[in-house]
Amino acid sequence: MVPRIASPRFLALAGTVVLWASAFPAIRVGLDGLGVAALSFLRLVIAALALTLVAPLAHVRLPRRADLPLIALCGATGMTAYQLLLNWGEIHVDAGTASLLISIAPVFSVLLGTLFLHERLRRTSVVGSLVALAGAAVVSLAEGAGGFTGSAPAVLVAALVQGVYHFASKPLLRRCTGLEVATYTMTAGTLFALPLLPAACRAAVHAPAGALLSAVYLGLLPSALGFVIWAYAVARLPLATSTAALYLVPPVALVVSFLWLGETPHPLALAGGAVGIIGVILVNRRPAHPADSPTPLAQGAVRA
Repeated sequence: MVPRIASPRFLALAGTVVLWASAFPAIRVGLDGLGVAALSFLRLVIAALALTLVAPLAHVRLPRRADLPLIALCGATGMTAYQLLLNWGEIHVDAGTASLLISIAPVFSVLLGTLFLHERLRRTSVVGSLVALAGAAVVSLAEGAGGFTGSAPAVLVAALVQGVYHFASKPLLRRCTGLEVATYTMTAGTLFALPLLPAACRAAVHAPAGALLSAVYLGLLPSALGFVIWAYAVARLPLATSTAALYLVPPVALVVSFLWLGETPHPLALAGGAVGIIGVILVNRRPAHPADSPTPLAQGAVRA
């Protein structure tokens, strides 16, 4: 029986793509009134609180003591550092362009797995990595056409730390659900971000309503709800379907950024982004043996 596109699992997958894509323009809105530090902290703490409240209903177990070092690493990189770097980068990089740069995060995850987990590096992974990195370089050049800034490199470093997160979360995902890993690491990321609390309080007092609503939106929907419905979808859909849907995040982010912010990306950035996505598709190609295929979260979800 062919699964219906309107079934809850497909709707959850589509909702995840839209939520994660919409996060990129929402960041631009939040930055205008809150700044990098405050927006990063508020998004993390709101998401962590929401996931903690959902945890008993979703039967999220307490983490094992032996997993705490990995959880700390994932929280520090994939949550705290990622938010700070992406938010800083989006001060000057268009939201849609940022989504194109972030999309190469799985490349870093694969390379790290090869270096530290002794995973076999296939020919398609090598070619795909080179293609994706070349595409990212083209996007960065397009962003620097009006004068070099550190913003595009900051977004690329955000993709790198996101790759570290996916690499480090692989052992956790063998023992825990995707939602459990998200809850643990989001909480850890919030703890690492606590030094930003004074700046967040000062900025929140004077921030316009739109910026505060953006922070709430980012924390509750793309971060918290996005992970909940993503976990629901990947538990009920084939790996290939879930992974393929992630390639839609950058195109959807470009559309949402155009409709919401009126952003029109540089043609060179679009060309580089298309090349980068092709590279990531090559990297994520897996042998036809289920045992050799990681979970989609291990491959790398393109999220903001």
